[in-house]
Amino acid sequence: MKLGIIGLGTVGSAVATAVHNTGLVREMVLFDRDMTRARAAAEDLGHAATFGFDINIREGGYRDLRGAEIVIITAGTNQKPGETRTDLLQSNAEVMRDVIPQIMRNVDADKVKLIIVTNPLDVMVMQAVEVSGLPAARVIGTGTMLDSARLRALLSRNLSVSPASINAYVLGEHGDSAFVNWSAATIGNISLDDFCKQMNIAMTDATRKTIEHRVRNAAYEIIRGRRATWDGIGAATADLVRAIANDERRILTVSVVDKGVAISLPRIVGADGVTATLMPKLDSAESRAMKTSATIIRNNFEIL
Repeated sequence: MKLGIIGLGTVGSAVATAVHNTGLVREMVLFDRDMTRARAAAEDLGHAATFGFDINIREGGYRDLRGAEIVIITAGTNQKPGETRTDLLQSNAEVMRDVIPQIMRNVDADKVKLIIVTNPLDVMVMQAVEVSGLPAARVIGTGTMLDSARLRALLSRNLSVSPASINAYVLGEHGDSAFVNWSAATIGNISLDDFCKQMNIAMTDATRKTIEHRVRNAAYEIIRGRRATWDGIGAATADLVRAIANDERRILTVSVVDKGVAISLPRIVGADGVTATLMPKLDSAESRAMKTSATIIRNNFEIL
């Protein structure tokens, strides 16, 4: 499989490394408007490939994307300390309007899948669908995949059980209005509440609020300490690539345009992109939170 990455800043470089480590890509084209940086990233990752998978990694321009089955867009301004994802709206929308037409001139529109990582994620997905003309199912944002992974990691520590046994999702906006779908959370095939009763674990409202707060604010805490987040989103993007490349038809909380808005819900992802959207059980508060997220995303898109 041939894959392209647009934008080789901190996030793009982490995505390139994580995707390389899947071993699923035979050719990777790295593009950045600073081609010296793209060339350096290709050289560095190419050296690392000596210890892993044999992949043709090179810097290139838009023409070099010909034949790419997946193009990942990480280009744009990164979130800085004190900023929200929405603060990046106008500048990153301009980036999308610039790069996507050039991508589309050089790829097969009947086959290519675009993976959007640039923030504010959901609005950028909507922008990418509008500019590219691709079916919504093949313009996929990483959505709340990372948020959901953070949730499972925190629950794992509280419940003393592997994250692999936890089925719990963060839904809605990839942003400050995201919410935890507590009412549908299960441990194995047991509801969260029943699991806690059987294991004599107190999962109080206060504990849930603390976990949700930590999930929602994890990016801000990491940015304060590291100036940016990259490892988590790199791993999430590589996991999405794996689901597409292997036609896994796995359920991931990705963001695609559905009923006029891009928002994260559990979706089946395979070789053709998103093939189905699942509506989980939501209580009344979660339903309101979903509507709030959708309204925020639509309003931000209308600003553009």
